[in-house]
Amino acid sequence: MSEKPDLGLEARRFMRSHPNGVLSTLSKRLGGVPFGSIAPFMLDHTGRPVILISTLAEHTKNIIADARCSIIAHPCAQDAQSAGRVTISGVAERLPDKAALGPRYLRYLPEAEGYFGMHDFHFYAIAVRAVRYIGGFGKIHWVDPEAFAPPVNTLEVAEDSIIAHMNADHVHNLRAYCLREHGVQAQKVEMIGVDTDGFDVRADARVLRFDFAQPVCDAAAVRNALVAMARECRTHV
Repeated sequence: MSEKPDLGLEARRFMRSHPNGVLSTLSKRLGGVPFGSIAPFMLDHTGRPVILISTLAEHTKNIIADARCSIIAHPCAQDAQSAGRVTISGVAERLPDKAALGPRYLRYLPEAEGYFGMHDFHFYAIAVRAVRYIGGFGKIHWVDPEAFAPPVNTLEVAEDSIIAHMNADHVHNLRAYCLREHGVQAQKVEMIGVDTDGFDVRADARVLRFDFAQPVCDAAAVRNALVAMARECRTHV
């Protein structure tokens, strides 16, 4: 008997791998008509999509009037219908502490540094209320928000030290991961983030995503997963 797929994990991994989305809000100007706009995002350590937007933007005005919204993650693919997508519906909330999330956001989206310094840009997190996961043709599911949420973890506290350690002492492993998992022979590599499901590496000009075999919850489990991956790389040289 085949094991039942973990649809929450699949949807979460999809979102982490495709961090460019379309944000849909309810238009204040147009009397509640859905209004879509491009919005890069990242998932925080609790699984909420986080966006950086200006108070002058149309979608921010809409959120202030009615915080209900959705964001869809979709790859740029030739066959858009079969490539898969995830839609998160929920309620957007402005985060009070812009500085706390800033360094992590800018590691992923350094091009936003100019916006980050402006006083009218703020982070909004979308509290997940519903998840629609389409993994390809015929693979269509509603996923419970509880199943989409990552396991309780301490990686928000541990992430910076893990990244610093890997970038200082294990660049050779990062290069090996890139070559084995993605076939990319990178010169400059830098880990930019780690979460319960995996980690991200900026390899030259590209950001590459790496999934752990199983979700992790703390720094020790991250270390074990990275060691196992390095062992696999050595085994298959």
